[in-house]
Amino acid sequence: MLIHGKHVFWMNQSRSHGTSSSLLNRIACSFLLIIGLAAEVSAWNDFGHMTAGAIAYDRLTPRVRTKVEALLRLNPSYREWVAGIPEQEKGKVAFIKAGTWPDMIKINVNYTNDGNRPTDPDAGRNIGYADKLMHRYWHFVDIPFSSDGTALDDPVVPNAQTQIVAFRETLRDLSASDELRSYDLVWLLHLVVDVHQPLHSSTRFTQKQPKGDKGGNDVMVCTTATDCGGKLHRFWDELVGTSEDYKAAIAKAETLKPVDTALAAISDEAIWIEESFLAAKQTVYASPIGADEGPYHLNDSYRAAAQKVAERRITLAGIRLAHLLNKTLN
Repeated sequence: MLIHGKHVFWMNQSRSHGTSSSLLNRIACSFLLIIGLAAEVSAWNDFGHMTAGAIAYDRLTPRVRTKVEALLRLNPSYREWVAGIPEQEKGKVAFIKAGTWPDMIKINVNYTNDGNRPTDPDAGRNIGYADKLMHRYWHFVDIPFSSDGTALDDPVVPNAQTQIVAFRETLRDLSASDELRSYDLVWLLHLVVDVHQPLHSSTRFTQKQPKGDKGGNDVMVCTTATDCGGKLHRFWDELVGTSEDYKAAIAKAETLKPVDTALAAISDEAIWIEESFLAAKQTVYASPIGADEGPYHLNDSYRAAAQKVAERRITLAGIRLAHLLNKTLN
């Protein structure tokens, strides 16, 4: 985090086949997991991650593309990503879809939901695809703020910032196994984009919500005159789009406006997070969003400002991700 020109790091210094009965149990477990997601922290949706991935892939050097594509082939979902894709397009499509993998394991019955707070002693481990924890707390870093003097809680550790640093170091380490570097790569593809979502880098504390609003997940908004059941966090997740089609994400990436090259070249993840934090304070929680759980009716002015910020953040995320990979893997 960057405040008044000083870096403040919120981190430690040392966010099948089987019987019919078995199949029914798996379906039931999946259904319960999906229901559980509604009350927990999400991220940019798949479309947002794929759009940023499309932006990044087009900016990778040929040498880095080759390295990235080789590492992605080690992911257990690789065959699914490229099924039916022409050979010459597999590299780009796999890269675009790989950014969604850390969200996909949240609804995979082979993974253990260890909660949104890192209480497990293995919360910070980095062991590759043998790790079957979901690590939901890796997806965000809740920088706290309050507009009414409510006491603040520090962000949990590990979090998105600590993991970006750790995964980048592993990717740079040629003595690390390719399997571990593959695992860290897909997480990096995801987390670099996550921290560019303002509500993945902030949480608001108020007298009416003294434990924080969980990055806007506890604030309700009305998107139409009759639909008042949506979360502020989800509204921001979906601003770039909601399609599951990677081709639509590629098309969207091509329509986004350019950003300042000096801004896009910033490589410090603490500054990315600070930018998102400030965007949350200035835009996400602007009027008509009030100081409690709502619901709040979103007007056209709020929507327009939100759309502009979301598209800018996605664009920056994609370009910065490419810069990170080009520098790290070269």
